[in-house]
Amino acid sequence: MDVDTRLLRYFVAVAEEGTLTRAAERLYVSQPALTKQIKQLETRLGVRLFTRSRTGMALTEAGRALRERTPALLADWDLALRETRRADGRAARVLRVGFLASAANEATVRIVEDFTRRRPDWRVEMRQGPWSDPSAGLAEGVVDVALLRLPFPGQDTLRTVTLFTEPRWVALPAGHRLAAAEVIPFRDLWDEPFVAAPPESGRWRDHWLAADEREGRPVRVGAVADRPDDWLSAVANGYGVALAPASAARFHARPGIVYRPVSGVSPSRAGVAWAPSDDASPVVQDFVRCCVDNAPQVEQEAT
Repeated sequence: MDVDTRLLRYFVAVAEEGTLTRAAERLYVSQPALTKQIKQLETRLGVRLFTRSRTGMALTEAGRALRERTPALLADWDLALRETRRADGRAARVLRVGFLASAANEATVRIVEDFTRRRPDWRVEMRQGPWSDPSAGLAEGVVDVALLRLPFPGQDTLRTVTLFTEPRWVALPAGHRLAAAEVIPFRDLWDEPFVAAPPESGRWRDHWLAADEREGRPVRVGAVADRPDDWLSAVANGYGVALAPASAARFHARPGIVYRPVSGVSPSRAGVAWAPSDDASPVVQDFVRCCVDNAPQVEQEAT
């Protein structure tokens, strides 16, 4: 009998948090979706794993037995995946770099060129991730290192260095009532429908909706997009407005869309991220150094 490792990760989260609500927040999924996954796992195993009550989720005896074994099993599986992919990359001398949208902006080319000078026998393979995976494959070990926008789900389990910050602007349909404004106060956008990333992107989605900077005003979602092209189309078609890095005005300019500065909203941070297991990888660390050396502004503190 095969069991999806995702179901086991969900099980561990519920077991550790004790409630579906807290586990759903930790996993950046909805509570109904998490409930469905737990029921699916119980059905596949043919046992009851939790006793449900108003106070939370208590493990049954079968649940406690599974809880004892699962963390080590998942850790071994994650390590096996990373080692397998890393070995494949070493053999081909390919460094897989995940990224979202415009990566590190204009610094991206300089970073890759610098790495190529340091490692002339290696090749950088850039892999763009969907917004439903804000780690661009790093969390799953699909890539070796990633150029990302912070914060993102699972960031606390990885190493990150902030490379630069830039203001968040807003993308508007060209005919929008605020399209001619020089600077738009964020509160003037609170009642607008927004184009959002998929819900599974969790706090990354919330950051780009500035959900915590609305003084409690709820977000209106007019459309959901998983990639820049879909996002641009949704804005141009008038389904919503969207916050974006100021650099989007350069990298994602297109007819039918205007970008305007926004006041009263925090900036965006771009960073490089890698797995703790690659702290001792000379190739990954060379790439990280190239990122730091070529970033327009560097914050020295790593996490």
